[in-house]
Amino acid sequence: MRRENRRKNFQGKATTDKIIVYAGIGVTILAVIVFSLLMYSKSLRDDVKNSTMSLEKMANIASNNTQNTESASTEIGKTVEESANELNTNNNTNISNTANTINSTNAIKTNTTTNTSTNQSKNTGNVATNAKTAQDTESKKEISFEKPVEGDIVREYAKDNLIYSETLKEWTTHMGIDIKADKTTVVKTAEAGTVKSIKNDPRYGLTVVIEHENNFQTVYSNLLTSEFVVEGEKVEKGQSIGTVGNTAVFEIADEPHLHFEILKDSLPVDPSIYIK
Repeated sequence: MRRENRRKNFQGKATTDKIIVYAGIGVTILAVIVFSLLMYSKSLRDDVKNSTMSLEKMANIASNNTQNTESASTEIGKTVEESANELNTNNNTNISNTANTINSTNAIKTNTTTNTSTNQSKNTGNVATNAKTAQDTESKKEISFEKPVEGDIVREYAKDNLIYSETLKEWTTHMGIDIKADKTTVVKTAEAGTVKSIKNDPRYGLTVVIEHENNFQTVYSNLLTSEFVVEGEKVEKGQSIGTVGNTAVFEIADEPHLHFEILKDSLPVDPSIYIK
C-alpha cells in the first residue's frame, strides 16, 4: 500500500515537472515572439521616418533642379542668341575674306596667264631663233663635199629649167652635174659615209650610192667599174670607189664624164652649192 502511494506520488511529481518545463518553454517562445514584434514595429517606424525624410529630400532636390533648369535655360537662351549674333558676324567676316581670297586668286591667275603667255611667246621666239641658228650651223657643216674627180662641169644641175640632151634629142631636166673626165679616171668619195648600193641604173648606168650624216646621199653614175668598194662598207672622204666610164644610156652621146648627184632627205639638190 505504501509502495503504491510512493509510485503515484512519483508519477504526480514527474507530471508537474513536465508541466513546468513546457510552461517555461512556452513563456520563452512567447517572449521571443513579443520581442521580435517590438523590434519589427520599431523598424517600421524608422523606415516610415526615413521615407518621410527621403521624400522631403527628393522635394528639395526637385526644387533645386527646377531652379537650376530655369537658370540653365536662361543661360542657354542667352548663349543661343549670342551665338547667333556671333555666327552672323563670323559668316559676314568669312564671306568678306572668301571674296577677298577669290579676288586675289583671280588676280594671281590673270597675272600667271599673262606671264605664261609672255613667257611662251618669248620661248617660241627663242626656239625659232635657236632653230634658225642650228639650221645655219648645220648648213655650214653641210658644205663639206669635195669634187669626186677633177674636171670641168660640162652640164649644170637643172631642176626648174630644161637642158637640151644630145642623146635624147629633147629638152629635159638634169638632177645632177656632169664632170668631164677621161675613161678609167679614178672616182673618189666626196664625203665619208657608208656604201648604200651598187647597181646598174637603166638611165645612168653603173651607179654607186653612199649615205652620209644629216640625211645626205651622194650618187656616182656613168661608171666603168666599182671594184674598190662593196655594199655596206664604210668609206672615208677621198677614198677610191671606181672609175669613169660611158655606161649611161641617157648620156651615151656625151663625152666621157662622171654624172654626180647630191640628195638631201632623199630629194635632189644642186651639188654646186655644197662642193668646195
